[in-house]
Amino acid sequence: MHDHSNKQNEVESEAPTICLVGNPNVGKSAIFGLLTGRYVMVSNYPGTTVEITKGEASIQREKYQIIDTPGVNSLIPMSEDEKVTRDILLQKKSDAVVHVADSKNMKRSLFITIQLIEMGLPLVIDLNMRDEASNRGIIIEENKLSEIFGLDVVSTIAVQKKGINSLKKVAVKPRVSDYKFNYDSNIEKYISKIAPLLPESRISRRSTALMVLSGDKTLRSWLISNLGKEKINLIESYINEAAEKYSQPLSYIISQQRLKVVEDVAGKIIRKTAVQRKRLSGFFDKVTTHPVWGFPFLMIVLYLVYEFVGRFGAGTLVDFFEEVVFGEYLNPWAVKIVKALLPVQLLQELLIGPYGVITMALTYAIAIILPITATFFIAFSIMEDSGYLPRLAAMLNKVFRIMGLNGKAVLPMVLGLGCDTMATLTTRILDTPKERLIVIILLALGVPCSAQLGVVLGMFGKQPVSAVLIWAGTLVAVIIFTGFISAKLIPGQRADFILELPPLRLPQLSNVFIKTLWRIEWYLKEAVPLFILGTLILFSADKLMILPLAQELASPVIVSVLGLPAEATSSFIMGFLRRDYGAAGLFQLQEQGLLNTEQVVVSLVTITLFIPCIANLFMIIKEKGFKIAMLTAAFVFPFAIFIGGVLHKALLWLNIFE
Repeated sequence: MHDHSNKQNEVESEAPTICLVGNPNVGKSAIFGLLTGRYVMVSNYPGTTVEITKGEASIQREKYQIIDTPGVNSLIPMSEDEKVTRDILLQKKSDAVVHVADSKNMKRSLFITIQLIEMGLPLVIDLNMRDEASNRGIIIEENKLSEIFGLDVVSTIAVQKKGINSLKKVAVKPRVSDYKFNYDSNIEKYISKIAPLLPESRISRRSTALMVLSGDKTLRSWLISNLGKEKINLIESYINEAAEKYSQPLSYIISQQRLKVVEDVAGKIIRKTAVQRKRLSGFFDKVTTHPVWGFPFLMIVLYLVYEFVGRFGAGTLVDFFEEVVFGEYLNPWAVKIVKALLPVQLLQELLIGPYGVITMALTYAIAIILPITATFFIAFSIMEDSGYLPRLAAMLNKVFRIMGLNGKAVLPMVLGLGCDTMATLTTRILDTPKERLIVIILLALGVPCSAQLGVVLGMFGKQPVSAVLIWAGTLVAVIIFTGFISAKLIPGQRADFILELPPLRLPQLSNVFIKTLWRIEWYLKEAVPLFILGTLILFSADKLMILPLAQELASPVIVSVLGLPAEATSSFIMGFLRRDYGAAGLFQLQEQGLLNTEQVVVSLVTITLFIPCIANLFMIIKEKGFKIAMLTAAFVFPFAIFIGGVLHKALLWLNIFE
């Protein structure tokens, strides 16, 4: 995660700024996309927007800078995401703040509204998801809300592109609310004492004083850089004096008094009507979250995903791109052009040799992985836009709790079945560093990417069903055990699992299409360069005779510990560059009759648990730093060999495959 906390030296844009603020999963990113024409991530899964995103919009013939902020549940930060949003409001001039509110959860939204009003910011309220509120029998009196706060209020349905023109009209002429409410006399007394001591910022001193009284530690460095030690000591003494007057923390006292205001306002603007239940959607709503029937439904979903991704993507599309597009056209052309233009053999091998940038890195990244990940992105976007992913998270929450995680971890874990490299990046949506690290370890260890999975399932197609069951059972057991141990050893806390289930709905084809394009763009920008870098490293290792040496050193371990033929050694080394290359090497050994069923199971369990591919390793370095990446690799490699060795001995002892 990038550090957005210190932006005071950032060059201000000449264009007026409109800042989008709101709870997670209220449609800010969808509104952003409609305002700017630039798509980010229209997600039906909470917490997807984890970084600041900027774009430009032309409204009434004038250019505006639009900033999409991470979702917040409070502007007194409890997470890195909330701190990012608070810092933008604190330090960057906002010509308008659009509070994107969830119409079906107005009390939660109003809790943010009154904090924005306290900040004294020019504000507009956008009641998004109006259709979902109506379906639940919730009617919001927009005129009444506008009258109470003295602000413009509009309604939108972002996924249907409704109400955006009305939002544009009011966003360019926001008002500062004159709504006032008082806390109890003690809180007000210390607000009046602390506020004059605080430095100037983009928000009111009153709101900053309330943050300080609430125990906001994230403001400390900002205060130190702007105030003398004497003023800071005086502020801290006021905080201590105020705290002594209550039996509960000041943050709780302030929140409770805000919630009373929220209840009062909500009572004046919310009307309830009869809810018309839709039988079919109601049926699926119950089935998808049911503790028993939810799992058969999940199996059906996974089967459909496998047919689309595993058979069509990894089979039909990969064959076409690898054998026809690259095999018959692009690679032969590249070979002719390179040989004609570059007479130096070393340069030729660098581009078109066994470890060539064109013949290996680009062929792998574009011809093999891209079709698989693209089909997976489509399937994933459909599940996301339909509202199924949050239900899956809720259903699997108890399983993930064993591993020190919560149901939100299902997103990167499922995404890992498409590409572990991309899934490692999406761990940013998890709330704590501990959870992010555990999931990164589990992805590196036991989640096979779709390219590898296709080869693995192809091998098991020629083996008895018991073989694939032992493979899958071993992986699940190892993942749960590793997660459990990691949760005990890695310091930090697990975040509470608070998740609102959006209604199930038919996916919007435009949303699915745009999401898929955005993710493909991400893949091309983020992952493909890593494949090229990995190929260059292997090319260098081959020229320096490091690869042959590695094969020679590793061969005794592969033979004695895993009980595999020496020829399998090269498959494990190649698996470091491409997980499916490693599995493909084992596939060839099986075709040659060099692996029996027991060896197939042991080799595939080991290579699935094996060290992450080089692209994934570089992504771990990018996300967690070099040290954590090396420690992860140092754990995964011997642990995979250990599990494979234990399984080898157990299968021989049990004599399951005769």
